[in-house]
Amino acid sequence: MTSVVIAAHNEEALIGACLDALRKQTGLAAPLEIVVSANACTDATADIAHARQAVVVDRPQPGKAAALNAGEQVVHGYPRIYLDADIVVPENAVADVIAALHRTPGALAAVPRRRVNTVGRPWAVRSYFAINERLPAFTAGLFGRGMITLSAEGRARFDTFPEMVADDLFLDSLFLAQEKVSVPTVEVTVESPFTLDDLMRRLIRVRRGNSEMREAARSGDLDVSVRRSDKGAWLRIVAREPRLAIAAIPYLVITMTAARRARRPASSSEWGRDESTRSRPAMTGEDSG
Repeated sequence: MTSVVIAAHNEEALIGACLDALRKQTGLAAPLEIVVSANACTDATADIAHARQAVVVDRPQPGKAAALNAGEQVVHGYPRIYLDADIVVPENAVADVIAALHRTPGALAAVPRRRVNTVGRPWAVRSYFAINERLPAFTAGLFGRGMITLSAEGRARFDTFPEMVADDLFLDSLFLAQEKVSVPTVEVTVESPFTLDDLMRRLIRVRRGNSEMREAARSGDLDVSVRRSDKGAWLRIVAREPRLAIAAIPYLVITMTAARRARRPASSSEWGRDESTRSRPAMTGEDSG
C-alpha cells in the first residue's frame, strides 16, 4: 500500500482538488493511504479532508516539518509520497512514478517533471521562471515539483524531518544522483506567484531555509551533504539558449535582491508561503515565459 503525506496550512481553496485527484488514480494494486497533516489551520482544510475520507491530523502548531513528522506517525505504507496541497496529480501518475522507481536500478527517490504555469503573470515573473525552470537543481534534483516519492529503503535514510523550512533540499541531500529518478512521462503543474512581491517573499523564505540547512550541515548539527549553490548555472543556460538573454536581466536582479534581503533577520519563524496562488484560480494556457 502506498502512503501519501500532505502537510497543509489553510488550504481550503486547493485541498479538495488535490485529494480528488488522488482518489481518481488508476493502475494501483491497492487504494492510497492518504494523510492530511493540518497545522495551525483557521479555515476548513481539515473538514474538507475529512469529507474526502482522508486521515486527518489536526495540529494547532504551525510548521511544515513538524506537520510532516506528525503525518508520518500515522502512515504505514511504501512507497511514501510527500505531496504539497496545491498539486493536482494527473491520472495514473502515482502508478507511473512508482513503476519508474521500481524499474530504475538503484533508484530510491522519484519525482515527476514539472511545468511552471506563468500565464497571466507579470513579465518579470515570467522571465525569472524562464531561467529558473532550466536550472540543474530543478531538472536533476528533487526540488520544485511538490511531489517526492521514496522507496522503503529511501525512507530509511532518515529518522524525522529536521525543524527547518527546506524539506526538499533535505530530501535531495540524502541521495546520490544515481539514486534519484525524474519520470518524464509524468508532469505536474506548479503555479508561479501572481505578483513580483509574492515571488520575492517566496525566494527570501527559500533562501533563508537553504542557508539554515547548509549551516547546520557545516556545523555537524545535520548529518547530510547539502547540494552547493551553482551560481553560474544561469550563464550556461543563456549560453545554450541566447534567446533567454533578455530574461536573464530580471532573473539576476530578482535573485540578487532576494539574496540580499534573505540575509536580514527574519521577522517571523512561522511557515511562510506564496498566498497569491491560493487566493486566485489557476490560469490555463501555454506558458509564455
